[in-house]
Amino acid sequence: MATSLQNLSTYDSSQFIDISEKRFGLVVAAWNRELTDTLRDGAVATLLEHGAKEENIYINAVPGSFELTLGAQLLAQHEEMDAVICLGVVIRGDTKHDDYINHAVAQGLTTVGLKFNKPVVFGLVTTNTLEQAQDRVGGKHGNKGVEAAVTAIQMLGF
Repeated sequence: MATSLQNLSTYDSSQFIDISEKRFGLVVAAWNRELTDTLRDGAVATLLEHGAKEENIYINAVPGSFELTLGAQLLAQHEEMDAVICLGVVIRGDTKHDDYINHAVAQGLTTVGLKFNKPVVFGLVTTNTLEQAQDRVGGKHGNKGVEAAVTAIQMLGF
């Protein structure tokens, strides 16, 4: 379903597992920091709200969204890490750079998750405009960081 038809921060937590002993790695792109900080805050608040311990949440910054893949791999390789949440914002510009970045990140994160057999969550906001991005990082469509944290919790329940 298109994001414009739902709220990214609305979810059913009735089937969530106990995450009090789970360890979460967050990889956050520094590019578009005013937006990615909001994604990070949403993800952390959601994890804490559902029982994660603050000391079990590890946050690493990478320069931009393209670097999320290596950042995810560096965290996922640690056996004690249960899930990795990757957060970034790519806004279409005058060139096709966004297509290349989005595809590379999606493919890379999928590969990392399969390689280490653990959830590696794609929390990348990909929009045409700054306004659309703002709507998805705490605006009228909720917060993609919340959705990414919820996805990590749900995947740990498998």
